[in-house]
Amino acid sequence: MHQSRLGRQEFGQNFLVDTRVIDHIVGLVAERPGPIVEWGTGNGALTLGLDRLGRRLEGIEIDPRRVQELKRKVGPHVCISEGDILRHAPPAGAVLVSNIPFHLTTPILRHLLRSRRWTDAVLVTQWEVARKRAGVGGATQLTAQWWPWYEFALDQRIPSTAFRPRPSIDAGLLLIHRRSEPLLPEQKQRSYQAWVARVFSSRGRGIVEILRRNGVPRRIAADLVRRERNRPVALARDLLAEDWATAYRSAQGS
Repeated sequence: MHQSRLGRQEFGQNFLVDTRVIDHIVGLVAERPGPIVEWGTGNGALTLGLDRLGRRLEGIEIDPRRVQELKRKVGPHVCISEGDILRHAPPAGAVLVSNIPFHLTTPILRHLLRSRRWTDAVLVTQWEVARKRAGVGGATQLTAQWWPWYEFALDQRIPSTAFRPRPSIDAGLLLIHRRSEPLLPEQKQRSYQAWVARVFSSRGRGIVEILRRNGVPRRIAADLVRRERNRPVALARDLLAEDWATAYRSAQGS
């Protein structure tokens, strides 16, 4: 569901109020060069902290009332615009920041990963989403499908008490970095992602058999498992980014 279809009381926003968390996020952004884009400025808790960095900052917010309120509080290097973040394209080299409305997490992440030019993202998401995207406890299909082009990392857990209104679950701080040297060419993206989906849906006795059923020679599949002998590799979720790229290339005969 696009933000633009939501009424003012249905934005699903939980605003950050913990200054320690806000300062930490601003510090992470400060370490990453480039223009800053904030998706969903809300009441400006993050925006005002980012404003103090003195860098070009573009904020996108769906609520016109909050847009006008925030415009009166920020410096001349900050542009706050009314808009739907699911239709916004970050500029080249941008650092994307967002306290993502929990009910829009999946469409926002998909839109972000499909956008071509930004370099880093600092995102507040549900705790379990942050863990899964970072591959903690095993990679999900979505993470594996984008790993050749992005690095995902879990920074920290954010307690529900850091928000108003308080959500029923904790949040997590997810960091995404666009690889300067992708593990696979961008023109292979659609083919690779379809192949990953097939691997995740395949049955078999262990990952070696599953990979073999999807075109990976037994020797290469077995090598991937042996290479990670200090870490159990029994299922597709146990493979690392480099493993996925190697397996795909071998399945394609390259």
